[in-house]
Amino acid sequence: MNTTNITPREIVSELDRYIVGQGAAKRAVAIALRNRWRRQQVDLTLRDEITPKNIIMIGPTGVGKTEIARRLAKLAGAPFIKVEATKFTEVGYVGKDTESMVRELVDMAIKMVREEEDAKVRVRAREMAEEKLVDLLFPPTDPRSTVEGEHEAAREELRRQLRQGKLDERTVEIEQTPKMGPMPSIEVVAATNLEEMSQNLREMFSNMMPQGKKKSHHVRVPEALKILEEEEASRLVDAETVVRQAIERVEQNGIIFLDELDKIASPRGEHQQGPDVSREGVQRDLLPIVEGSTVTTKYGMVKTDHVLFIAAGAFHATKPSDLIPELQGRFPIRVELQSLGKDEFFRILTEPENSLTKQYIAMMATEGMAISFVDGALQEICAVAAEVNGQTEDIGARRLHTVMEKLFEAISFDAPDKRGQSARIDRNYVQQQLADIVRNRDLTRYIL
Repeated sequence: MNTTNITPREIVSELDRYIVGQGAAKRAVAIALRNRWRRQQVDLTLRDEITPKNIIMIGPTGVGKTEIARRLAKLAGAPFIKVEATKFTEVGYVGKDTESMVRELVDMAIKMVREEEDAKVRVRAREMAEEKLVDLLFPPTDPRSTVEGEHEAAREELRRQLRQGKLDERTVEIEQTPKMGPMPSIEVVAATNLEEMSQNLREMFSNMMPQGKKKSHHVRVPEALKILEEEEASRLVDAETVVRQAIERVEQNGIIFLDELDKIASPRGEHQQGPDVSREGVQRDLLPIVEGSTVTTKYGMVKTDHVLFIAAGAFHATKPSDLIPELQGRFPIRVELQSLGKDEFFRILTEPENSLTKQYIAMMATEGMAISFVDGALQEICAVAAEVNGQTEDIGARRLHTVMEKLFEAISFDAPDKRGQSARIDRNYVQQQLADIVRNRDLTRYIL
């Protein structure tokens, strides 16, 4: 699928493969992603004026908020990070500052672009690595030699054996330079907590120190080929190009998923003191980043004007209107996700390509056991999960994980001793494993 020109309908269809229901949220993020492509087609004079329409997804835990954002980013091939709003503190307090999310997004983009560039030169790097390895195994002859033709034929035969794996047991001596940092880093002032500052200091001093001498060691041919291939690939990839493309990708296509936004909101009208003051301070610090500012990173200045922010929160004790008005205005699209019942649970266990049932069947297959669900077993599992959610905290689809783990506890423990056997999970088996726990509310609270 061409992800650069994917339509909203195609985006929703792709999300449907992994996420059950929540059509309104899927439509909202699909439109937001399509608007990225539309903006790129607009005339340059108007392009910079079009800003992304940030989204707040409202709904209880376990209904698909994080998964929608994660799948969307993978679909778009865009730099994406998920951050918890509760991890940030107001400037002046001990903790992570809000600008660190942009620095993490840039690091993610650098990794993405470097991997892409590395893949482009991989074939050439392997050829060069093979040539170096052949030189180690069979040094080139003197150009003035009269047996140059025979020598080259022998080297060609060596290349053929190398590609066929016939030399895998041989060892060679290679020289390897100790890895140094990729580029100078002096972002000490920009770091606002001890962890970032210590990391930046380590990187700075590692780049200031002279490169170590090459160390020689003996390795097998496959490992030597891998080491030489990595060295050649790093030489072929231009670091400046990687940084330039990564920053551009962050500025034009970056996505930040800001989870637990409701935890930094305080009910309006109440006297704010203690942690409430810091929460509002975090909102004020988030505001310039969301509305568009320039953040200093170790790779250069990064603008956040066109970064898409997708926020999420349960908003049980608070509501979006409890956020400061300026921050509310920067999230114009609000989507409410629905709670899940046993019908949705059944679809979750049967429809997605990565459903829990398929995962457990595949896990047990590694032990040589064949698992099958029959006679209403899945319906009973869904009924139990829905009942437990109703009796205790509603944690959505995550309840299926706890129910399935408890159901498979005995099978998982005995699986290594039952290789070649099969297990049929029916309604009666589910009831035997889970009914007593569901009936006893005290056990339900601590086990499921």
